[in-house]
Amino acid sequence: MTAINDPRSNTLLAALPDAEWRRWHPQLESVEMPLGQVLYESGRTQSHVYFPTTSIVSLLYVMQNGASAEIAVVGNEGIVGVSIFMGGESTPSRAVVQSAGQGLRLPAQAMKEEFGRSDAVLHLLLRYTQALITQMAQTAVCNRHHSLDQQLCRWLLLSLDRLKGNELVMTQELIANMLGVRREGVTEGALKLQQAGLIRYARGRITVLDRLGLERRTCECYAVVKKEYDRLLPGARTA
Repeated sequence: MTAINDPRSNTLLAALPDAEWRRWHPQLESVEMPLGQVLYESGRTQSHVYFPTTSIVSLLYVMQNGASAEIAVVGNEGIVGVSIFMGGESTPSRAVVQSAGQGLRLPAQAMKEEFGRSDAVLHLLLRYTQALITQMAQTAVCNRHHSLDQQLCRWLLLSLDRLKGNELVMTQELIANMLGVRREGVTEGALKLQQAGLIRYARGRITVLDRLGLERRTCECYAVVKKEYDRLLPGARTA
């Protein structure tokens, strides 16, 4: 097994009781998660669950014509692969690494066994799943009712909450794929935010200069999602 660097920097792993942590620790594998890596495809059986530590994963719904839109992001607050312990084995979404970094993975069979074995694990993962469902539902509402400018602010804030610094490595094309919009729309939205002094964008790197300004500019959807994560998850690091 590859050496593990601070595995409990993932909020869910940090929340495990000692007995569960001692069982999980030998089975956790540290993995590099490079930008663009596909962790699982739509409809395919998943072999592992992933716990991002310094990476961010985007859950995308992919249409038959190849078009996609992001339905949720998962970072150091969560787990990728909830369908494994929810009994579905697969999901119609695709999981892609949005921000490169590290994470840990646990075999799917071990995850299913632990979910059925421990009430503490069951309750923790169900609370996380409720928070994730809230994010998915709010994303759908946001994409339908709010401007691209507001959606971009929400997306930046959700991503920023899951990173230690204030910089994201992200091309406009990738952001457009995440939001399900044309690249030109992202270019225009990013330019507005840069002119307002909220971000600096250059060569695929977005630096957030004024987080409070982004929060004032975004819609209510960001606050709804953040409040639910903070309410449901112990020691949630989405702030």
